[in-house]
Amino acid sequence: MRLFSLRRLIHVGSAVVLGLGLTLQAAQAQDEGGSGIALAREYARKGENEKAAFLFGRLRSEEQAAPNVLPDYLTVLQNLKRYKDAEKLVKKAIRQRPEELSYGVALGALYTTAGDPAAATKQYERLVSQLTAEQVVPVATEFMRRSLPEWAEKTYLKGRTLAKDDTEYAPQLIQLYTQAGQTDKVMTETLRLVQDDEQQLPFVRNMLQNSLREDKDFDALEKVLFANVQKFPERAVYSELLLWLQMQRRDFTGALVQAKALDRRGRTEGARVMELASIAQRNKDYESAIAGYDYVMREYRSGMYYRLARQRLVQAREEQVRSTYPVDPAKIRGLISEYQNVLTELGKTPETAPVLRNMAALYAFQLDEKDKAMTMLQEVIDMPRASLDVVDEAKVNLADIYLLRSEPWEATLLYSQVEKSHKDSPVGYEAKLRNARLSYYAGDFKLAKSHLDILKEATSREIANDAMQLSLLITDNTAMDTAGVALRDYSAVELLVFQNKLDAALKGLDNLLQKYPGHALTDDAWYLKAQLQRRMGDYPGALTTLEKITANPKYDVLSDDALFLTASIAEENLQDREKAKTLYNQLLVKYPGSIYTAEARKRFRKLRGDAVN
Repeated sequence: MRLFSLRRLIHVGSAVVLGLGLTLQAAQAQDEGGSGIALAREYARKGENEKAAFLFGRLRSEEQAAPNVLPDYLTVLQNLKRYKDAEKLVKKAIRQRPEELSYGVALGALYTTAGDPAAATKQYERLVSQLTAEQVVPVATEFMRRSLPEWAEKTYLKGRTLAKDDTEYAPQLIQLYTQAGQTDKVMTETLRLVQDDEQQLPFVRNMLQNSLREDKDFDALEKVLFANVQKFPERAVYSELLLWLQMQRRDFTGALVQAKALDRRGRTEGARVMELASIAQRNKDYESAIAGYDYVMREYRSGMYYRLARQRLVQAREEQVRSTYPVDPAKIRGLISEYQNVLTELGKTPETAPVLRNMAALYAFQLDEKDKAMTMLQEVIDMPRASLDVVDEAKVNLADIYLLRSEPWEATLLYSQVEKSHKDSPVGYEAKLRNARLSYYAGDFKLAKSHLDILKEATSREIANDAMQLSLLITDNTAMDTAGVALRDYSAVELLVFQNKLDAALKGLDNLLQKYPGHALTDDAWYLKAQLQRRMGDYPGALTTLEKITANPKYDVLSDDALFLTASIAEENLQDREKAKTLYNQLLVKYPGSIYTAEARKRFRKLRGDAVN
């Protein structure tokens, strides 16, 4: 019994000593100009909640309710599960500082922590119902800070009711719904926001781009926009959004319809259609591009864009012919005749110099009439008042022809001239890339890589990507074999491809595959061989070659490329729509992060029979 009393006495004494010690420390802190808050926070940080609570409790009432103190004190009491004390503390703080709206949210959060969600809901409902217009944003912000988006939404909607405006707080709600992945609500809010205020269009596009993720989301928005375009034809904003959406989906056929409508409404004399046709052409949708240029020529024959549309129409047709394998020489002759008609109609002027340059490229690379091509290019280079861009592009073409003629020194001289006259511009970057390829063809991989490392930072994404791919090819195939023996053979084959010597290139690839079995270049060699077989019209051979990549797991780097090319051959060359549809879908499922995903999705939807306006 005495032993128990002694132990109890010691225990009580320890508590007294602890309290005395803390009191002395708090007093010392006050004497030193502090309030004891820093010491309390230090105890809280260390997890010594009893000591922290004691010190916070010693503060004056108004200090306890201060915005920089209450959250810490409240956390300590919650850690100790002293929920009643915490509730009294927050309620007192609310009475003392009614302007601190976050305290009302803190009280609801306390009830949740204490295991009373009904009380929390009741507190939040009371808080929201009593809001004034000035209190909406700070209270919603506090709800978001505490990861309570549903109550932030109710707060903004209450504010909308107070403002008597259906678009009030739309930007905040759109961001909230975007973060929550509530795409249907994002669409509702964005369309409501722009219906009377076109100034919000850039913001709305950005929010929709962040929100739309799946085909069904795009389909749903497209359906709503189509309905609004028909219901409110006078509101151009819906056509603008529909045009933007269709361009996101690379549905240039549908986008062209909207571009024409906006062009007529805005009386832009074909500007909107020219812009759309140019984008379609860059994305290799030549049918839409040709239709767009043809529209401008037909509707605005005396307009400012007629001459440009006339030239670009033939250029788009040329790209279409050259990308349809095997290339038909008769169609090439037809294109040259079309170009000649343009020159006859518009004359040989600085504005039509690109036409002359394009004709020269056809003569050189498609008809093997190099001398005639060189004469035409020199005519462009010597043309008075021709733009420097066109002149330097002609020099690049002329250098290419020297390379066709196996005169690399003349080629590199011209490439270097263009590099110097067009630093930090697409034409200059293109010339540098050609120079890098020239070094690569010659087997000087170190020099080629020095050019490519600079080009990887080029402002043109296409050139930067090309440079990156060639640089990786060199790095991967000279890491183990520093002399790059196999790579020299492969680069020699690529030179033959550039020179349009396809039969010799195929033989070179077969020799390489036989000479270096299992080499890291094997998948690249198979893929290039399939491309050449397609160009030469051997579609079954191309599919058999591609299967060597798609059926072999170790060729994972080029697997999506090979699968997309297989689908393209099935669709475009063999006219096997069902097979193509299956292959495109397979790519979407198997390689969702592929660079071909957007195009594969577009082609799959078209083959599936989705409505296209």
